[in-house]
Amino acid sequence: MNLLHMKYAVEIANAGSINKAAERLYVGQPNLSRAVKELETSLGVAIFDRTSKGMFLTPDGEVFIRSAKNILKQVDEIEGMFQKEAVRKKRFSISVPRASYVADALANFSKLLADDTEIEIFYKETNSMRAIKNILQADYKLGIVRYAETYDKYYKAMMDEKGLACEMITEFRYVLAVSRESALAQKDSVTFDDLENYIEIAHADPFVPSLSLAEVKKEELPDNIRRRICVFERASQFELLARNPDTFMWVSPVPEKLLERYGLVQKVCGENKRVYKDVLIHKKDYTLTELDSLFISELCRSKRAVFA
Repeated sequence: MNLLHMKYAVEIANAGSINKAAERLYVGQPNLSRAVKELETSLGVAIFDRTSKGMFLTPDGEVFIRSAKNILKQVDEIEGMFQKEAVRKKRFSISVPRASYVADALANFSKLLADDTEIEIFYKETNSMRAIKNILQADYKLGIVRYAETYDKYYKAMMDEKGLACEMITEFRYVLAVSRESALAQKDSVTFDDLENYIEIAHADPFVPSLSLAEVKKEELPDNIRRRICVFERASQFELLARNPDTFMWVSPVPEKLLERYGLVQKVCGENKRVYKDVLIHKKDYTLTELDSLFISELCRSKRAVFA
């Protein structure tokens, strides 16, 4: 029997609706329905009566859910017992956008870690929806989500619904990163039309839930680019920009020392008016640790240096 499926069944029983349970669990409704059906098949009984008004426990389901709650409680107690007895490392975890000022904060943060303490750091660069999912499902404690201010109400409503606290880090407009050898680097001002014959380096994650990459790109910036390379890691993007003067990338402002390292310059495009927000998130009932506070201090310091 799958413990995860058992947890799903308990959540559906608590919510009285597969839709509400799916929202709370941050699991797709079809996947949740399939898991429950597999559980019922393995048990050989129907746990729920499915009606237009919701999901209701059958008599067999009431017996199962009562036992499942006891089992899950015992599992939690066993895990807690061994976690208390084990020598636990300090742990820091965060999901972030691919932002150079955040990576700079991580590097500075790493130099402040105590020599006599066992520590594990988990730092994942990803899109906003994955950052949220990592907190809700993957035991990441902190996240930074990035979105256009157009979607501010959407994200704030979603954070509140998911029980997440949020705090503004910074607002900014994207700038262009190009090689010093690029003709774009010599221009006093850059327009969207200037970029048409260059190769765009782009991150492949959509910024907005429910929209495809093509739709997002069309809405966020003019889609007059004929050649585009989509990457997922920051190292590749800087190598491409540094070695190919025919490439460019829209980026949040970059620390000067990183521009120097890769032989890049950043240019402002006056036609790009869209404002973006980087927002720190965590569960509302989560208490920041000493490591969390240390990283946030370095994040604020790096932000001030880059966005001043």
